Amino acid sequence: MEMLTIGAFANACRLSPKALRLYDELELLRPARVDPETGYRYYAVAQLEQARLVAWLRRIGMPLARIRRVCALDDASAAQEIRAYWARVEAETAGRRELVAFLVNHLSYTPRKDTAMLELRYSALSDTGLVRPANQDTAHAGARVLAVADGFGTNGAPASTAAVEALKSLDGEPLPGGSVLNLLEDAVRGAARAVQDATPGKDDGTTLTAMVWTGSQLGLVHIGDSRAYLLRDGELFRITHDHTMVQSMVDEGRLTPEEAVAHPQRALLLKALTGGADSVVPDLRLCDALPGDRYLLCSDGLSTVVADEELRRLLGSAPAPDAAVRSLVEAAIDVGGPDNVSCVVADVVEADGGQRLG
Repeated sequence: MEMLTIGAFANACRLSPKALRLYDELELLRPARVDPETGYRYYAVAQLEQARLVAWLRRIGMPLARIRRVCALDDASAAQEIRAYWARVEAETAGRRELVAFLVNHLSYTPRKDTAMLELRYSALSDTGLVRPANQDTAHAGARVLAVADGFGTNGAPASTAAVEALKSLDGEPLPGGSVLNLLEDAVRGAARAVQDATPGKDDGTTLTAMVWTGSQLGLVHIGDSRAYLLRDGELFRITHDHTMVQSMVDEGRLTPEEAVAHPQRALLLKALTGGADSVVPDLRLCDALPGDRYLLCSDGLSTVVADEELRRLLGSAPAPDAAVRSLVEAAIDVGGPDNVSCVVADVVEADGGQRLG
């Protein structure tokens, strides 16, 4: 058996002698022979492949304990384990990216120079649909809070109700100036506690997509696969990212958006508020409001059965939020209403003392 000194082996596999000694102590990469008198380590040439794998896995940031598991697997299983690890890294990175964008937006925000006062006009509607025996959605539209929650499990309805009720208290309170981030974080923590109090186990829970109006901006909180859209100047923009297994597969390039629509696991959530959940990190975003903007929050009972182009058409043709929510729910019912369907529509308008639609 051809042997290499620890120095030669380190040069060949791009691991330092110090790292090799550590991996020996951790029983991750043991030397082929240790000189009984000098304690000097020798490695077999055949060990280079495993050593290079360890080096590559360390370069992508994999913890040593997980590397040990990967190295004990056959090639196909090791590939699956690496893929699963990287999917988690990308999901966590995406969450941090959203937070970074939020912080940059929040800290660099410049108030509007014009003196026009803005307000919301809004409406909410929820329907059981034609297939489900009960409605587990909750929708709310108020002076400061817009929210849609889609419950699941035996106690899905109490879960969605609890999450939205936790936010509704903000409707009647003046918002503290300059602390939108803290406000949104507190809102999510309050919703999470409310869901845990309302549901007995981890199989019951809810999504939550909500917006808080500051008078010039809308702060977005998003967990799950309910969605938020912005209609501006006739163009529709989706401003949330689904927290689903299928969406993560699309992000990784393993599925096309067209394949995702018909995937049997398209409703499998990666993030939700549940009775047994640890703290969930939501997506946070600040949206600058312009007169004429129209926002839509909806459960997947609408977005999975009505195409974005049809959403754009219906939102663009409805004269007011109450007409918009009726037309959107009717569109979902017209194509079979396979799920509960809920939506909130809010218009940003210049304040004129007109009455809001609730």
